[in-house]
Amino acid sequence: MSDASRFKSDFLREFTARGCLYDCTDPEALDALFARERVTAYIGFDCTAPSLHVGSLVQLMTLRRLQQAGHRPILLMGGGTTKIGDPSGKDETRLLLSDQQIESNKQSIVKGIQHLLKFGEGPCDAIMADNAEWLDRLEYIPFLRDIGRHFSVNRMLTMDSVKLRLEREQPMSFLEFNYMIMQAYDFVELYRRYGCRLQSAGSDQWGNIVSGIDLGRRVENAQLFGLTTPLITTASGAKMGKTAAGAVWLNADQRSPYEYWQFWRNTEDNDVGRFLRLFTDLPLAEIARLERLEGAELNHAKIVLANEATAMLHGRSIAEEAAETARRTFEEGTFAEGLPTFALKLPDGVLNLAVATGLAASNSEARKLIANNGLRLNDVAVSDPRLQVDESALTPEGVLKLSSGKKKHVLVRPP
Repeated sequence: MSDASRFKSDFLREFTARGCLYDCTDPEALDALFARERVTAYIGFDCTAPSLHVGSLVQLMTLRRLQQAGHRPILLMGGGTTKIGDPSGKDETRLLLSDQQIESNKQSIVKGIQHLLKFGEGPCDAIMADNAEWLDRLEYIPFLRDIGRHFSVNRMLTMDSVKLRLEREQPMSFLEFNYMIMQAYDFVELYRRYGCRLQSAGSDQWGNIVSGIDLGRRVENAQLFGLTTPLITTASGAKMGKTAAGAVWLNADQRSPYEYWQFWRNTEDNDVGRFLRLFTDLPLAEIARLERLEGAELNHAKIVLANEATAMLHGRSIAEEAAETARRTFEEGTFAEGLPTFALKLPDGVLNLAVATGLAASNSEARKLIANNGLRLNDVAVSDPRLQVDESALTPEGVLKLSSGKKKHVLVRPP
């Protein structure tokens, strides 16, 4: 699916060239649909936390690319499905949240990502919907008769979200077992309300997408489509968005714009070109030029990536402010002037480093700092007191910055 030239529509050609496409149902028919009309497409996000994280950014960028190509994206918030919990990739049942928690999370999520899309009443403006609007109103027996009868339990047991849980002998509640039916029903309901013809998601959602397409054919005689994106890992094999300091949240109150900028600035060398294609709007020709840079010049490409990714989420002026703060701290050295610098061997435990540099009087005090989000490594809060810090955590300038609160900072430089 990597050959962009096979497609005629602008959207699929660009989407494929940027490495975003993993698979799609009936590629030729979907390509023809994109080429002849404005397509309405949706992606769903459950409201399990107050913020989405970088792992969701590929999906958000899919909605953005759709809108840029003249199509209409639907941001579907899972106010209803969050009450059930998606079993995909999970060994344990999710904690059930109250209606108030779900609503609070939904409002917070939307606030954090609203700059990525243009919402409004125009033909290409994004729509925000909440599946609680229809799922909460369903009557159980009529729903089972009208919708449930189209689902084979035999087939449902073969779906990865169910099969993997059973193979691992982990319990799966009947509530969770209904999730794929609810997700399939969402697709049909969005087709009825908005003429939505396409659902996109990560590749792990393929089974749920196909179930929705099949349901649409059975109950509405509609031809619906599915499109999936790859699950992103870094060049070293780590899951995208997972760091030693925890998840890389998108909301500014969960992770500051400066910390977000630093996350992209610290991208592994072999990921720079790929991440520029996936997570920025830069032209492909410019990205090709940047990824050819080598050695110290590659740091320029990383700064461009950090600037563009941060500007997209938080605004250009905030991205420029983050870049200038980083420049003063690590390049110009003005912020670092006068900071105590310690020559310490790595790897070492973060507790030992905090004590050795005087940021904490003891391991116990360091643990308390961490528990209160008071200890930071390269301006990112440390969440695990067992963290082992090695040279992979060094900035491109060869130092570590450890901080206690907002005013106590030290540098660690391996001898």
